[in-house]
Amino acid sequence: MSTVSLSQQQIADFQRDGVIVLRGVFRDWIDTLRDGFEQVLAAPGPFAIENVGNGEAGRFFEDYCNWQRIAPFSQFIRQSPAADLAGRLMQSQLVQIFHEHILVKEPGTAKPTPWHQDIPYYCVNGEQTASYWIPLDPVQADNTLRVVLGSHRWPKLVRPKRWASNENFFAGEDDYMEMPDVEDGSYTILAPEMQPGDAVVFDFRTVHGAAGNLGGNRRRAFSARFLGDDVRFEQRPGRTSPPFPGIDLHTGERMREDWFPVVWRAAN
Repeated sequence: MSTVSLSQQQIADFQRDGVIVLRGVFRDWIDTLRDGFEQVLAAPGPFAIENVGNGEAGRFFEDYCNWQRIAPFSQFIRQSPAADLAGRLMQSQLVQIFHEHILVKEPGTAKPTPWHQDIPYYCVNGEQTASYWIPLDPVQADNTLRVVLGSHRWPKLVRPKRWASNENFFAGEDDYMEMPDVEDGSYTILAPEMQPGDAVVFDFRTVHGAAGNLGGNRRRAFSARFLGDDVRFEQRPGRTSPPFPGIDLHTGERMREDWFPVVWRAAN
């Protein structure tokens, strides 16, 4: 596994802001990831989602949990610098792969990715988490990932919603805050222009979203999500996303390594 330099200031920035931009670290992996995308698009997995309904323009496609059957994604997870960088940013002694996720917004797609945190949808809890957002096409300010700095330190998690209907994702849960108006000028939003090979890395608790893709080019993004030392299983009040049926864990237990292998350990 290759190693990329990472400064103490970058680690401190990630811990403070819940997000960091890394420039050019995955240039050598873009063709591999594009190959994986084409394999998934040709044969989507069981969790594939089409987010654009009848009568809406464009296409917003997602799929996840395919890395064990899509060789290019497995190669990226096990051989790229991603796990090593995640471990150092999280200040963790080990890193497990949680899952990967692809997002495709074709030209002329107005559908946005709503503001949200990832962790309320997941079957995990913990502070040592890292999610990559790696564009496979150039992105500008109007179609890039947008991230609210410091939102991983908010006192409560944001209530998860269903993107299509805005209904609550889980019924009967009150221990959440509603999403504030993060665009009212009170919050600092990171919206980087990026080239293939660049990456945004953020904490699972960090609020993020994205506009549609109204330009003339595709916007493909690959995510890989990693777990650190303190992450434990969390039983949610309903089907999580991803669902991981048959996981057979209880709240507070470590994530099973046969499903979520350790892909990096800190050097002694």
